[in-house]
Amino acid sequence: MNYSKKLLLFNLNFVFRGALAVIRGFGDYMGSGTVIVTGGAGFIGSATCELLREIYDVIIVDNLYSGSIDNIKHLLRLDNVKFVKMDVTDHDEFLRKLKPLIKDVSGIIHLASIVNIDEVNANPRRALEVNVLGTINVLEFMRRFDINRVVYASSVAVYGEPEYLPIDENHPLKPRNLYGLTKLMCEQLLWRYYEDYGIKFIALRYFNVYGPRMRPGQYGSVIYKFIVSLLKGETPIIYGDGNQTRDFIYVYDVAEANMKALNSDYVGVLNIGTGREVSINELYDIICKLLGRYVKPKREPPRIGDVRRSRANIEKAKEVLKWEPKVNLLTGLRCTINFYERIVSKKLNTYS
Repeated sequence: MNYSKKLLLFNLNFVFRGALAVIRGFGDYMGSGTVIVTGGAGFIGSATCELLREIYDVIIVDNLYSGSIDNIKHLLRLDNVKFVKMDVTDHDEFLRKLKPLIKDVSGIIHLASIVNIDEVNANPRRALEVNVLGTINVLEFMRRFDINRVVYASSVAVYGEPEYLPIDENHPLKPRNLYGLTKLMCEQLLWRYYEDYGIKFIALRYFNVYGPRMRPGQYGSVIYKFIVSLLKGETPIIYGDGNQTRDFIYVYDVAEANMKALNSDYVGVLNIGTGREVSINELYDIICKLLGRYVKPKREPPRIGDVRRSRANIEKAKEVLKWEPKVNLLTGLRCTINFYERIVSKKLNTYS
C-alpha cells in the first residue's frame, strides 16, 4: 500500500471513530421503518445519517446549498439510503417528491436551516423562509401523512445572554439575534402542532457543534476557520477579547442524541452540550498546540448578537435520553484536525 493510501486510511479512522463509538453504544436497540432527514447532506445531517442507516431506511432531503453530495456519497452506495434534492421552503415540491417514497415512516429529523448568525443577518428574509417556513412545510407534511414524531434542531441561541450558568431548559428565552429568534419561533410552532394535531417532538437545543465536514467558507464555524487558516498559513481572526466562552460538542455525540431522541416518547426541549465552558482564546491555544504551530491572531470588534458566556446543563438529556457526550474536546479536535489536514493538503497540491 502506498503512502497516500495509508494516510487516507489513517485519517478516515479518526473521522469515523466517533461514529463507531456511538453505534456500539446502542447495544440491542432495534429501530424499524424509514426516517426522513432534512438537511441530511450537511455537517450534522451526514453524521446522523451514518448512525441511522445501521437500523433504518433513510431518506436524505437537501438542496445542497450548504450541504454537499461529498458528505453522503459513501452512504448513497447503500440500498437503504436514498437522496432527494429539494428545498424545504417549496411546499409543492416537498409533496411531489416525497409522497411516492413514503412507506412506514418512523419520523423526521429536521435539520435543514440557515445557522450562521452573520449569514442570517445578511439575508434575513431567506433565513426566515428556510428556518420558519421550511419548518411549517415539514409539519404540514407530517400532519397530512400521519407522521407523528419529529426531532428538531434547535439552538442555544434561544436563550440569549445567560442569566446564570450552567444554562438549563428553564432558563428565560431572550434570543439576542435573528437566528435565535427563528429557532424560538419554530419551537413554538412545534408546541402548537403537538397540542392541535398530536405531532410529538423533541427540540434539541444544540450548543456549539464541531467535527469533520463542517461547512466551509465565510460562514464556517470558529473551529473550522481556526484550523483551516492555520493549515493554510493564514492569520485567524478572533472577535472581541477572546474571553467569551462556548460549550463545544463533537458532531457524532450530537448525531447520537438525534437518534435517541427519535426513539423517545418524551415531548419538549433538551440541551445538547458537554457542560464544559471553553474560552475562544483557550480554544485557539489548544488548536495551535495540536497543530504544532502558532500564529498571532488578528483581533476584530465583537460580532453583533454574540453572547459573552455559554455552558450547558445536560442533566435532563442524560435522564430522558440516557445520553451523554462520549468524545472530549482534545479527542474531537484531533479527529477534526486530521480530517482537514487531508482536505487542505489535497487542495494545496492541486493548485501547486
